[in-house]
Amino acid sequence: MYGRVLLLLAMIMTAAAANVRLYLKDGTYHVVREYKVVEDRVRYYSVERSEWEEIPLELADLKRTEAEIREKAQTREEETKAIEAEEKAEREAAREAARVPDAEGVYYVAGPGQLKPIPLAECKVATSKSRSVLKVITPIPIVAGKATVEIDGLQSANLVSNDLPEFYIRLASAERFGMLKLTPAKKSRIVEKWNLMPVTNEIIEEHEEVEVFRKQVGDLLYKIWPKEALSPGEYAVVEYTAGKANIQVWDFKYQSGTK
Repeated sequence: MYGRVLLLLAMIMTAAAANVRLYLKDGTYHVVREYKVVEDRVRYYSVERSEWEEIPLELADLKRTEAEIREKAQTREEETKAIEAEEKAEREAAREAARVPDAEGVYYVAGPGQLKPIPLAECKVATSKSRSVLKVITPIPIVAGKATVEIDGLQSANLVSNDLPEFYIRLASAERFGMLKLTPAKKSRIVEKWNLMPVTNEIIEEHEEVEVFRKQVGDLLYKIWPKEALSPGEYAVVEYTAGKANIQVWDFKYQSGTK
């Protein structure tokens, strides 16, 4: 539908561009559909009066007229290329989105045409007194103080060998998302630290964010990849609600040469 609208606009622009300004040496012009030089006269079809007319050749500024015609032709060519490029990008995005499964989650681009789903990690919220599983739909009760969001184990089972890994993330609803570097702990990996504010119950998150590129390729579907090469270590793609006890984590380990 969008492509047809663009094509219609292009046709309208082309039709309007078919009219030419036939300039005179005094700076005025006639709007004409076409013109031609016949001996010492210029014969043209007047758009205003819908009939053929003539003027002496010496009165016409053909150099300016032809320069404007070339300029308009170049502009139309550039506009056509832009429309074609936009439609090509739309088709490629549609094909790209069609390759990603419909289920919400994160998918690692393991190779050309190869998508590997990354399992959702089970996160736990650790305080000085307890350690509870973090549930997205029914978050755990929280009290003022400090806590950490952790994943059990020192290494992820999801290995990637590319230092610029690409992932697709399909969201269930419009939420923030990104990539974090995880911090090793005694028997776990820390996703982020929480400072739980009294009274308001607001959470201030502290984490090591990886700068990423984000490209939307479909409805609630995005491609995400780091702006700079990753150093070997533990990472995660995350979806979260800022200031709330709500985060989903898909962890992975970058290790050079991993098969």
